[in-house]
Amino acid sequence: MELIMKAGAAQDIAAAVIRLNPLDDVLVARQPLTEGLHLAQENVTVRQAIPAGHKVATRHIDKGEPLRRYGQIIGFASQAIEAGEHVHVHNVEMGDFSRDYAFGVDAKPTAQSEATFQGIVRADGRVATRNYIGILTSVNCSATVARAIADYFRRDIHPEALAAFPNVDGVVALTHGVGCAVDPGGEALAMLQRTLGGYAIHANFHAVLMIGLGCETNQIEDLLKARGLEASNQLRTFTIQGTGGTSKTIASGIAQVKSLLAEANQVEREPVSAKHLIVGLQCGGSDGYSGITANPALGNAVDRLVAAGGTAILSETPEVYGAEHLLTRRAVSREVGEKLIKRIHWWEEYCTRMNAELNNNPSAGNKAGGLTTILEKSLGAVAKAGSTNLVDVYEYAEAVTAHGLVFMDTPGYDPISATGQVAGGANLIAFTTGRGSAYGCAPSPSIKLATNNRLFEHQEEDMDVNCGGIADGSTTIEERGAHIFALMLRIASGERSKSEQHGYGQNEFVPWQIGAIT
Repeated sequence: MELIMKAGAAQDIAAAVIRLNPLDDVLVARQPLTEGLHLAQENVTVRQAIPAGHKVATRHIDKGEPLRRYGQIIGFASQAIEAGEHVHVHNVEMGDFSRDYAFGVDAKPTAQSEATFQGIVRADGRVATRNYIGILTSVNCSATVARAIADYFRRDIHPEALAAFPNVDGVVALTHGVGCAVDPGGEALAMLQRTLGGYAIHANFHAVLMIGLGCETNQIEDLLKARGLEASNQLRTFTIQGTGGTSKTIASGIAQVKSLLAEANQVEREPVSAKHLIVGLQCGGSDGYSGITANPALGNAVDRLVAAGGTAILSETPEVYGAEHLLTRRAVSREVGEKLIKRIHWWEEYCTRMNAELNNNPSAGNKAGGLTTILEKSLGAVAKAGSTNLVDVYEYAEAVTAHGLVFMDTPGYDPISATGQVAGGANLIAFTTGRGSAYGCAPSPSIKLATNNRLFEHQEEDMDVNCGGIADGSTTIEERGAHIFALMLRIASGERSKSEQHGYGQNEFVPWQIGAIT
């Protein structure tokens, strides 16, 4: 993506707008634009007040004509638009247009480099970025018990419980709202079991307790069998009904966690290759700057990660809709590209069945921040994926085994999407936001990247990186990308992110519930 800062007669006019591509019909306001402001180099006079992050037309556009940003179609004029007018939801609509998937034409050899972080190497060779003991539930009915066990070890409530075990990052209960009243042979239960199974063997857990009620559809024995797992000292299973009630189950869980702590504390970090780093890519609370600043900067960091042998997981399928052709062109094979298009078609059919539209996304906050259609949002969102080849496409919560840039099919809702990524093995999350998302994802740390200076200054307690300087020229995509990659390595080595410092992570475990509840 070419970023061109258009200058005017004066310094403040030069900084007022951003042109992203010579083919674009719109400019992006990097500060509020007042009526009558003349943008000399574009020869455009602003016709009405336009908020920062929103778009102003560069030319007359007839009704029905496509509008372009990033040199790509973001929608069609629902009415005639004059040069200098505000371009947004009131005069732009979705429309059908062909995309040239051109499978693999832009695939190219990936540069190679070396990088390391201080990781935790498990006995079986898996590498962790954190060292938790986890408590999972097979069904919502055992959520209260799981929470009570984890609360016993909370450092803010009972600091003495883990005082002797400094190498244990914590005891976390990841609960959910389903697990029963579903088709025992259906897709919904299989997806839940795939998610829970992925967490049960996640490298960032030293050990896991899995607790059920006892009579639920999602029987723990069946879950383990479906995922090829067996109960062990590191994966302990029991039920409330089998143990004899709530208080007995809580007491048993606390005793079992206590018995695991000494062994869990014996870990030591050691230098490991960045090829063991699997980063889930997220954007939430996006705005008009997301595709200009934080997402391209994260994409630059992803290129560095992939060059070092690591893996990045792009997801949120509804948020690549309209930009999928930019990914298929980078697919290592036609088969990989067609796997992505198959998931796009599934979402089109899914929305039709549910009487919904993919353009229900962007959200109200996205639109307030300047995004108009899902096409515009998607074009900015795929910038997180950098420029390397797309090497594979995965189902939700499927184990990610490839190295390089991969895609996982998930909804756009961040907690559901990141839950699938972590189930697939992500041991770090990188999350861009323009409106100020608050999110964490135990057992994997989450890094927050602010798209604009105002957000970073206003909500600095939640933001790890400020990418706003890219828009005003005080920094570059390359510089921020290097900074983000270095931070990834430090966070993977044990440095705590802002979301970890605030205690985010347990409440954000949200498996995708796709089926009917009966």
